[in-house]
Amino acid sequence: MELFLFHFRQTGSTLEQVFLGTKAFGTIEPANLEAMLATNFRDYSMGLRRDITFPMFGDGIFTQEGAAWKHSRELLRPQFAHKQYDDLAVIRDAVDDLLDAIPRSEGVVDLQPLFFRLTLDTTTAFLFGESVRSLRAPDTAGEQTFADAFNIAQEYVAKRFRLLDLYWLIGGRKFREACDNVHRFADQIIEKNLKIKQDSADQAEKEKYTFLSAVSMEIPDRDALRSQIINILVAGRDTTACLLSWTFFTLVRYPRVLAKLREEIAQTCQGRPDLDRNDLRNMSFLNNVVKETLRLYPSVPVNTRTATTTTILPTGGGPDRKSPILIPKGSAVAYSVYSMHRRPDLYGMDAEIFRPERWDEDMPLYHDPTHAKWGYLPFNGGPRICLGMDFALTEAAYTIVRLIQRFPVIKLPPTEIVELTGVEKQTMTLVMFIAEGCKVELHS
Repeated sequence: MELFLFHFRQTGSTLEQVFLGTKAFGTIEPANLEAMLATNFRDYSMGLRRDITFPMFGDGIFTQEGAAWKHSRELLRPQFAHKQYDDLAVIRDAVDDLLDAIPRSEGVVDLQPLFFRLTLDTTTAFLFGESVRSLRAPDTAGEQTFADAFNIAQEYVAKRFRLLDLYWLIGGRKFREACDNVHRFADQIIEKNLKIKQDSADQAEKEKYTFLSAVSMEIPDRDALRSQIINILVAGRDTTACLLSWTFFTLVRYPRVLAKLREEIAQTCQGRPDLDRNDLRNMSFLNNVVKETLRLYPSVPVNTRTATTTTILPTGGGPDRKSPILIPKGSAVAYSVYSMHRRPDLYGMDAEIFRPERWDEDMPLYHDPTHAKWGYLPFNGGPRICLGMDFALTEAAYTIVRLIQRFPVIKLPPTEIVELTGVEKQTMTLVMFIAEGCKVELHS
């Protein structure tokens, strides 16, 4: 992602480039993102996303467009009404398992793989009615096989994205086997949970809304149902796990921020683990820490759209770089929220620094209504804004609070190196996670 940032700093906030003989555009200008994602939404499509991801994803909410996408979104929307998780019960069980999975003795722990299991457990519990409890029994749940296959398949998909029209050059037996393992895991979730629903003698349990039961009534075809499940698993598992990993990766490198956060949690919670969503929303510094993490490390740091008709971006062209830009039909336009979130003219001259207090200050971002609305987009924007945004933020905030309550000392291990923000090694699949893990020293 630092390469993207370098190009924009060298050339400007909107640029044109030629990649493998194909002209493409890139932008980190809020006004242009507003045009692509909202004002001129109909002028753009996902381009080759479906073709590139189909072996793994099939047809689901993140690869569909038009009427099929709208239908999938309406099926999912009721699940994300916050009344479904206000009491945090669906998250609490998984976080309890997380705390039990961390060794009681003092030592260094890599939290990143644990967070990936946590978010798999919460996602399966929330959307399908029952958790796979991978933190409690990873072997019997088959989670490790799934996780390995999931990561391999995503690495291939990421490479296919980079080749644009030549995506078909990336594939082979390893990719097919990884996709097959992911599909098998999703099939097991479907079979197990639908059978539980059918066999349940509890009328209330049968009537309880879950995404799986709602979708299974609308989509009886099991392959299509599996595709929807995999689409949601990707969103629910990977993005929140990355947010949690980057949060603790950063907190141990900024002990002043961690101490301030610990103080707010102690004052607000008084040691209570039985929190609800409102308790979390009332912790302003906690929310600023999460916002600042998503600013510097958005889970999906770069995305693309393809023009379905000849259209324009409203700004970035001409000698003054303020004129509209012609986007010919078929052109790919990439946008990097990672780079946009690090613009000094939006976030201040210390935009590269992790400083949650900036969100309570008069940032340049707030001086322009378009910048204020479209200059911070960790969850995308417009009609395709993330439906699970509130759930993800709630899950992350609760997990952070419980970990800090459980461990009086959380610090950087002596073997870890403190590097400048952005220099740390990052791995890109469909999300951006820490290449060498989130290692922290915990004292209970």
